[in-house]
Amino acid sequence: MAAGHTAIELLDESSLSGENGEIYLFQWLSSTESSAKKATLEELKTIQGDLEVSLLKVISAPEPYPLPGRPIRRLVAGTLKALYMRGETKSLFDTIQSFLKLLAETKPTAKESSRIAAVYCIGELMGMFGSQVMSLMSEVATVTIKLCRSSSSIILRTYALQALSKALSTAKRAVTDSVAKDIIKHSKNALSDKALPVQRAACEALVLMYPAGDGTRSVADVESILNICVKSLESADQLTRRSLAKLVAHMLASTQVEKVVPIPDAAKKGKKARKEGEDEDEDTAPGAHVTAEESKPIMTPSEMLLQLSAHFNKPQASRKTRVGIFDFYSALLTLLGTSFVESNYALVANHLMTEIVANSRNSGTRYEVVFVRSLIEIILRDLVGVRLLGEQAQIAAIQELSSTYLKRWPALMPGQSAPSPLCLVIALREVSGLLQQLGNAPGPVQDALLDPLLNLLSHPSHSVRVNTAWALRCFCYSTPIRLPKVLLSVVEKLQRDLSSLTTPAAPSDIHLRALGQAYGLSALLAVIPDRPLYVSHDISAKVYDICVQILKRAGDHDVKVAQVEIEIAWTCIASLMTLGPNFVRPHLPQLLVLWRNALPKPTTKDGATARSVSEWEFLLHVRESTVGAVHCFLKYNSPTLVTADVTRRISSLLSNGLAFANTYLSSRTSLNQEELVGDSKGLNIDGREALLRSRIFQCFSLLGFGGVTESVQGSLLQSVVTLFSSSDGYAGSSVQAAIASSSGSFTSVWQSVDGYAYGVTSLQVDESPREWLNRDGIETSVDDMCQKPIITALEHDTLYLCQLNIADPSRRATEPPPAATAAVDAAIQLFAQLLPLQDVTQTTRVVTQLLGSVGSQKLEKNTGRKAAALVNTTFAVVLTLRQTTSNSARQVLGNSQVSAPLSTFLKEVLVDGDPVLRKASSEAIGRLASVAGTNFLTSQVKTLVDQVVSNRDPHGRAGCALAFGAIHAYVGGLAAGPLLKTTVHVLMSLINDPHPVVHFWALSALGRVINAASLAYAPFVSSTLGLLFKVYMMESHEPDGGSLNQVNISGDLPAYQVVCQNIDAVITVLGPDIQESARTRTLVLDLVHQFIDEEDDGSCVEAIKCIQHFLMFAPDQVNVPELVTRFRGYLSSSRRPLKLASINALYQLVQRDALSMSKLGGDQLVEELFAMLDDDSSVDGVRNVIASWLQQTVIYNPSAWIDLCQRIMSRTTASQQAADAAMADDEGQSLSVGTSSSAARPTSRWRTQLFALQCLHSICTVVGRSGRREHLDIAFARSQGIPVHGVLVSRVPDLIKIAFTASAAHVTEIRLEGLTVLTDVIEIFARVPDPDYEENLLLEQHQAPITAALTPAFSSDSTPEILASAIGTCAIYVGCGVVKDVGRMGRILRLLTSALEQSKGSGMLTLGDAAELSPNASVMLRIATLSAWAELEVASTQQPYLVQVVTPYRAVLAPLWISTLRDYASIRIDAEALDDTPTGALDSSYSSLGREVLLPYYIKAWPIILNSVAIAMQNEDPSILAAMDGLEAPSLQPPTKAQNENREEPTVFFFVVFGLVYEALATSTADAGPEAQRTSIVSLQALKCLVQRKYCGGVFNDPPLYEELLNLFYRMALTEPSGVQIHLVETIASLAESIKSTSMTNGHTNGESVLQSPRAHCLRICAYILRRVISGPRSGAVHDAASPAEKVKLIIAAFEAFSGVASSFGPSQREDFRAVAITLYCELLKDETSEFDLVGPTLQALKALLDRPANLPDPDNKFGRIVHGLLSACLINIDEMSGREGPMCNKKIKCNMLAAVLILTVLPPTVPVGTPIIEHACFLISQKLVEGSEVSLTAAHCAKTLVMASTSGNPVLRQCARLLLPGLVECLAKAAASSDEPNPPERMLATVGEINKALSALFMSLTEELRPRALGVIMPVLILFLDPARQPALPLHTLGVTQLLSLAAASPTAFKDATGRLEPSTRETLETSVRQALGSKGPVAEVRPQISLRSF
Repeated sequence: MAAGHTAIELLDESSLSGENGEIYLFQWLSSTESSAKKATLEELKTIQGDLEVSLLKVISAPEPYPLPGRPIRRLVAGTLKALYMRGETKSLFDTIQSFLKLLAETKPTAKESSRIAAVYCIGELMGMFGSQVMSLMSEVATVTIKLCRSSSSIILRTYALQALSKALSTAKRAVTDSVAKDIIKHSKNALSDKALPVQRAACEALVLMYPAGDGTRSVADVESILNICVKSLESADQLTRRSLAKLVAHMLASTQVEKVVPIPDAAKKGKKARKEGEDEDEDTAPGAHVTAEESKPIMTPSEMLLQLSAHFNKPQASRKTRVGIFDFYSALLTLLGTSFVESNYALVANHLMTEIVANSRNSGTRYEVVFVRSLIEIILRDLVGVRLLGEQAQIAAIQELSSTYLKRWPALMPGQSAPSPLCLVIALREVSGLLQQLGNAPGPVQDALLDPLLNLLSHPSHSVRVNTAWALRCFCYSTPIRLPKVLLSVVEKLQRDLSSLTTPAAPSDIHLRALGQAYGLSALLAVIPDRPLYVSHDISAKVYDICVQILKRAGDHDVKVAQVEIEIAWTCIASLMTLGPNFVRPHLPQLLVLWRNALPKPTTKDGATARSVSEWEFLLHVRESTVGAVHCFLKYNSPTLVTADVTRRISSLLSNGLAFANTYLSSRTSLNQEELVGDSKGLNIDGREALLRSRIFQCFSLLGFGGVTESVQGSLLQSVVTLFSSSDGYAGSSVQAAIASSSGSFTSVWQSVDGYAYGVTSLQVDESPREWLNRDGIETSVDDMCQKPIITALEHDTLYLCQLNIADPSRRATEPPPAATAAVDAAIQLFAQLLPLQDVTQTTRVVTQLLGSVGSQKLEKNTGRKAAALVNTTFAVVLTLRQTTSNSARQVLGNSQVSAPLSTFLKEVLVDGDPVLRKASSEAIGRLASVAGTNFLTSQVKTLVDQVVSNRDPHGRAGCALAFGAIHAYVGGLAAGPLLKTTVHVLMSLINDPHPVVHFWALSALGRVINAASLAYAPFVSSTLGLLFKVYMMESHEPDGGSLNQVNISGDLPAYQVVCQNIDAVITVLGPDIQESARTRTLVLDLVHQFIDEEDDGSCVEAIKCIQHFLMFAPDQVNVPELVTRFRGYLSSSRRPLKLASINALYQLVQRDALSMSKLGGDQLVEELFAMLDDDSSVDGVRNVIASWLQQTVIYNPSAWIDLCQRIMSRTTASQQAADAAMADDEGQSLSVGTSSSAARPTSRWRTQLFALQCLHSICTVVGRSGRREHLDIAFARSQGIPVHGVLVSRVPDLIKIAFTASAAHVTEIRLEGLTVLTDVIEIFARVPDPDYEENLLLEQHQAPITAALTPAFSSDSTPEILASAIGTCAIYVGCGVVKDVGRMGRILRLLTSALEQSKGSGMLTLGDAAELSPNASVMLRIATLSAWAELEVASTQQPYLVQVVTPYRAVLAPLWISTLRDYASIRIDAEALDDTPTGALDSSYSSLGREVLLPYYIKAWPIILNSVAIAMQNEDPSILAAMDGLEAPSLQPPTKAQNENREEPTVFFFVVFGLVYEALATSTADAGPEAQRTSIVSLQALKCLVQRKYCGGVFNDPPLYEELLNLFYRMALTEPSGVQIHLVETIASLAESIKSTSMTNGHTNGESVLQSPRAHCLRICAYILRRVISGPRSGAVHDAASPAEKVKLIIAAFEAFSGVASSFGPSQREDFRAVAITLYCELLKDETSEFDLVGPTLQALKALLDRPANLPDPDNKFGRIVHGLLSACLINIDEMSGREGPMCNKKIKCNMLAAVLILTVLPPTVPVGTPIIEHACFLISQKLVEGSEVSLTAAHCAKTLVMASTSGNPVLRQCARLLLPGLVECLAKAAASSDEPNPPERMLATVGEINKALSALFMSLTEELRPRALGVIMPVLILFLDPARQPALPLHTLGVTQLLSLAAASPTAFKDATGRLEPSTRETLETSVRQALGSKGPVAEVRPQISLRSF
């Protein structure tokens, strides 16, 4: 047997008989299959025969082999396929034969499961190798047909048909005609088989029997199959419907294949062969013999679609069948594909409209209408609009719908007929959907829509008006530039219609027209909060005034007119409420009065008087409209305006409204019943009442119950309970209900089709009702229509037009249910909110009433109402328990008086047949158990166990299983721990139940239990895995297995998906431990690999999730490359759930390791992902994958990423094409999709392009921040040998080009992102040199394209956001330093200056060619412009050339900057505008709407503007001072310095700026980011100037203000980081300077009050900061992460500030404070904690502290004492270090020595110093010199400094020099001792050099007569260095000679004298050395190589 990694073991039969025999066999087969796939031909040869025998045995399963269940047969087939793929195929024929023989055995027949397995293997082998064994085909066909005909086993018949299909797919050519007829006949019979799996298998067979392109199809074939499929729909489940739909779609699509037809007669001659899988939508050219024949499809597209609509419109077709036919439509259009649908969009839409919508069969009842509408929307919107149409086609679709439907109303020409309202509604809804998808309508679309939409607002049909308003809203939302004009025209029309309402001559439908305009207006007003920059504030104020006028006038008109007027007014006011508190606040008092008038307290008279129906209707209508406005007020203005008082008032108004509604209900019976039913158009009177009630309930829900009295709460609870759970709440006809109950015709509330369904709620309790099926969204939506009794629609409630929720376009906006249902929903939600707030007695009472009314006898007569009440009550209980979060609520609901009756009720519901009720009640039981305590929990579980044992009903058992899952999930693993064992055993036994309902729900409950128990589940893991494997082996749990009624249920309850979820749960329980046990791990992996290959998408999706978890815990066990290949396959699959799952999995892989993914998938995978974005933008998650990948890999190869993005940006977008086409063709009608001109360039969706730009932005930021220099510097990259074409800087031209392309796009978002990319390029590459011309910058050559890219931003179609962004970019470009010459900045600077000129005025701005802007946009741009200039001012501190740019405009800028800060402050304080000042008062729009719109822009801009103001103040710019004083320009005689210094009053705007600065500093936190720290620094810089007298006057003489500021400083000293504190101490010094003049009373203050004086506090803060930075974290102070450089800066700044403040005191105190400062410095000298040297760099601070004019008197000798103390401290510090060593000691010695020397050298001679101190200091220095450690160099420096300083004649220093001399000489002598080293240490050379300098200086300072004596000391030591014999000369020798020569040159006589006294030998050495040195300088003529001497 071949050795190696793929060694295949043979089966060990003895292992099969054990208890784990099945698992052994499964694992053996798994490993054999995977080995066989990798084995070589040689390895297989030896073993193939034995393997085949073993495998056949596994199938025939003699003892001890287990039955070959599903996984076993799949693995056997897989292994055989692998063997024949890689090994010999000669035995293939025999293998298939032996399987066939096994099937043919009659006596005894083989085991059932062996026959199933044999059929399966035949199918698999034929499916792969059929073309090699054609001769077996007919036998396979006859055997399978026979099985299918005669077998009783469903699964066997299914497998037989499946095997036949697989064989046909490869060997169909071998089928004879008679056999083919047979196959078709039996497959057709099987289509109407009772068992659904058989039907599904038959569909596959028929698809293969009628191949797509053979053209032999007859119309009869198509119709006969279609008829059978439609009949089968009635009994089909969703899976079967999908198969039927696939077959029907296949048959119908094949009718579009062209077929050559002879012209004269219609006989079928030629047939067109066409390969399977080719697109059917491309017309292929006919043959050459076209002369006598023509080529055309069997049916035209319309005839093909008519086949379906004919069945849909049959009068007897049931709802289920009709829903199924829409599955057919969906499958057909999907199969025909994008290009067919795009080119036939008009035809498809028209077909749906004329054949289905307009057919009278489909508009009989309101429910029919919305039912059909929903189905059509699934096709037109979700399928065609979202998935099949490209952007280009979406534009064409809008134009098509507009011209065919919207523009046709009203019919103007004779002979024209207007489209039906039903079609108009669908067209309008589709247009709004397409607009939301497009996101930005191009010009042609705008023109096609605007007028028709405005016209349709006055359509007579309510539905059309409401949907038009919605479409208008979507239009203006996506194209806000049109919003102001549209708003104005609608307001005008509304005013016109209102004025003609009261004129007798007005047309009859005038009231409807006026309402339509009002709906349109309210929808448009709701766009304003999302698009605030486009609309002027005036319009909303105007609308409000109109409404109030109408309300005041309405009382004078008759009821009919008044009713319309009131509805119009309140509808518009409701919409205005969305503008938020700032708009509503001023109007609130008036509104409260209006509401009070409209909702008076009902009197007893109301009930008594006999009112007519129309009067009641009017009164209800008024109240309903009013409460609608209240509802919007509460929704959008809470909690800001909803104070306790307002709550109280509104609560009483709502109670009045509710009482009125109840009065109406009680007097309803006495009214004329015919009139009540009334006209069916619009809402009838009962609908009004229901709407009023629902509004009141919703208002209470929004209001909260803090201010609602208990009695009101009680009555509310009573009325909601009555409404949703009692027989009295039923609003339908009781007679019909009683008939339905008694005749038993009632099936379920979900099946009812009257749109009311006995008053059942439309709320969903199950958040993700169909998630567990992992199905395609469209299939799910269609399927839901079978069970949807309540269908929502916009026209049910016009209030929804003005809700703020245009969400993302892939999800629909929520729509309201019909009024009666809305009331029930609102009642249930109110109940859920209210009940948890009640006390025990009240709760018990309510629960009793609730359960009493559901169980009441009255409901027995009305089965439907009983069912609805049951659903409502269960939902209400669940929602209540979800709200139960507070402790008190948990105690009340957990009280046994409440929980006992509830649990009894829930248990009855739990065993109901309705899955919705089972899920809801199980959740309720779980939640109840979590609040009700342990005893309740145990008793619940006991009861559930008893139920399972006693109740054999599958629904009951499933309910119990669900309850177990819910209890564990909600009670939590810990509390439910003791019950875990019981639960697991019960669930395991239920999982074995063959009934799908039981085992499916038991499996899902087990999954929840495992997840809840988490690690506690570990003991059960192995038994669970065993059970899951067993489930996989059981026939009853297979999708096709089990008895007839079971197999027909199991399609919608797929057990394998839940098995996978359980495996997944087990993997998470095991966690990393999964790596420990190989047995568990391989079993889990083998199972997962089986499931991922299942045909069912759902199992595959769940298996992918398992693998994702596996990757987290045991990544090395997973074959990632194979996974990636698999996922890439799924990405291109048409099966959507798989697509989504594989994207998620790829995201995880990319996040784990993007680099290895790049190796596996490469660029191609990224391109595929980008293509997916383009292909179908509704697939989520793709962007995350790409973004994560980019973040991780871009720094390695930015160029490749840029290429990708560039390819996408180079395409055109649909809106671009549409605009181009409109330009080319003035009619604008020629835009047809697929014309040759538009096909020239590939297109891309704009959102893909936007994403590509966002990717470019992240490329720039990631690479820019990575710190990799090669990407920014070509020269550096070349020097590193990095290929230049891959680095980022090489792509700058491309990036600019892309930004230019983007800037000219038609889509606002793309233009904005293009500017972002341009800004990135400028910021990152501003300082990069040009690689070819070093002295130039790279961007200089790109100046023209950058200007060009910025220009379109100022064009006529530009939006405010683009303008603002462009202004910012201009400023960045001007400020980045690429062009430094003001004359060459050209257009960019002109744009900035013109924007600034504009900003001077107070009116609206017009920038460039852009249209005039709204007030908000003007302010926003003014802010943008000023902050852009501020950026330049700030940059001018670094870039001097900018001073020239900014200076000419300073006078203009200063007042504008200050006024911006003032405006920001006033918006912040939320007060009325500040007093008028010359710089222009605040615009009135600020006071309301503008505030929250503009706040974000101000917040972003103010720190920059403040920074520029601070810089201007520091530069003492006169215009800033003038601006602060509120002057336009500085006066001609600027105030003198003295006037400034003595100013008393602060400047006008001092408090504004001071307030902003103070607030910023007070609210900053220590851990805020760098941005916040930046703001703090800027604020301090501004404050430093603000506290100067010329700005603040005498403000700080006011103690409270001063103390506040000090408190702030103290806090900052405690918390802020060093970087901020540097500025803090400067500010403190400035403050002290400012208050000095006031506190100086004749220069002296009495001693007492010094420490209390304000300036002393300044000193305290400085001192504290110093202590903190010096002593570090020891004192418990905060340790900040400042760099040593920052700390040094802070120490110097703080000492400087300290000295500055101290110098303002009298001389005596000055010395005291100096002592304090020096003491602080001593701390620094003592410090041993910090490893950084803080003393060396801060010695200058010490020097400054000691600086003191010599002539100052020092009567108490304070200064002298301080100096002595400081010197002593230094010396003591040095002494303390003796005997210790290490870097810290050396640091401390050095520091203290330097400090001591500094003190000695700076002291004025007048200060006496004690001899002992000087002696000790010199002793220490000499000691350190001689030690020769690393301190000796410092000691030499010190000695040199002292000696050189002594030459000035200071007696103290002379003394020092004397004391140091012996040490210096000794040190030299020691150095000379080691002079024979060829290279002595660098330090020694330096030390010797320093000493030589000191000695030279000393020597030079002596008089001539003393010099020989000095030389007598110095020379002998120096001569020790000389060693003339050594050549080349040693470094020390050279040093010595040089020094001696310099001494000789300085004083020849003394030198001669001294030389004479030397000993002869010494003198000889000296002379030789000198001669050598001078000799080498010889005559100039002979230049010889020479040693250059070191010069000193």
